[in-house]
Amino acid sequence: MVACRPLGWLAKYFAFLAPLACTVGAAPPDDHRVVLYYQTGLGTDTTHVSLLPLIQAEPTISVTHVLIAALHIIDDDGGIHLNDNPPDDAIFDTMWSEAAQLQAAGVKIMCMVGGAARGSFQRLDGDAASFEKYYAPLHNLIGSHNIQGMDLDVEESFSLSGVIRLIDRLKADFGSDFIITLAPVASALTEGGGNLSGFNYFDLEAQRGSSIAFYNAQFYFGWGYAGSASDYESIIDDGFAANRVVMGFLVKKLLTATATVAVLSSPDNGSGFVALNSEAPVLQELVTENGNFGGVANWEYFNSLPGGKAAPWEWASWMAEHMVAASKMARREVSSSEALWRGVRKLGRRVRREAKKSYHNYIA
Repeated sequence: MVACRPLGWLAKYFAFLAPLACTVGAAPPDDHRVVLYYQTGLGTDTTHVSLLPLIQAEPTISVTHVLIAALHIIDDDGGIHLNDNPPDDAIFDTMWSEAAQLQAAGVKIMCMVGGAARGSFQRLDGDAASFEKYYAPLHNLIGSHNIQGMDLDVEESFSLSGVIRLIDRLKADFGSDFIITLAPVASALTEGGGNLSGFNYFDLEAQRGSSIAFYNAQFYFGWGYAGSASDYESIIDDGFAANRVVMGFLVKKLLTATATVAVLSSPDNGSGFVALNSEAPVLQELVTENGNFGGVANWEYFNSLPGGKAAPWEWASWMAEHMVAASKMARREVSSSEALWRGVRKLGRRVRREAKKSYHNYIA
């Protein structure tokens, strides 16, 4: 059902904005995922952060995917580490037990490989013999712990043929239901945007999109901004479907970064953090404008707001509740000024996209 109201003088002078004055019933939600990255507090050698409240503390289970981080492919000590220890080290026994309980409750349990510590994908990018050597420990881990998927966080140079080989092998070994996701910086999903991975995500989507479940795009550290719908919309404008792009953002501001991966430990400083009260209207806009909005992901679980370290599981229910509420709303009627701003923003993105195409055609 569509209902329109006139824009008055705006329609007279800005005819291209007319469609934005319409109120349209929101499309049914497709798959509003709630993805948690889980690194700090994995082991019993430090203060363990339990996963069980995610399935026990709330009336309904809100989290859809838990990504255990971070796996690193190495040259010794069994060929693979989960952070600083082999994955089968006794310090992870409690974590694996809890992960199995979440899995039994319907939550997808995955692992993330790569991240800020480089080397894993370089090792997986060699000749056939080298690939088999470094792939074997990853294969064994997936089988021994019934891992349901792998998140490829490629923050180093990795060839397109290399990532395709890895994706194809995972699918061949573990079946079509095995979940493969990637975690690019958000700008890598826009034409000509910044990219840490080496290969082009548009080329990967064209060649192996059917094997990739979704992308956990990083909207922080200057690669994208989650405090507005604009950067997410740019990705959709450039060709990625909304149900394939999960908006990933910081749950607390960054204080320090270890050699392994960024650790979010303080609300006092950082880059890219968006407070929840600022995120709520962004989620409302994204869900109502895109009924198949892909969902949200956080870095990372242990200190997630609003509950913080005392109740980090509250982030998942907060996000799920806001996305469900937005999906049940009819698209709200926008004011003339907001319609103008959205129209100008969309026109600007269209101009940017066409300029990129013209430039690429010119240099081709």
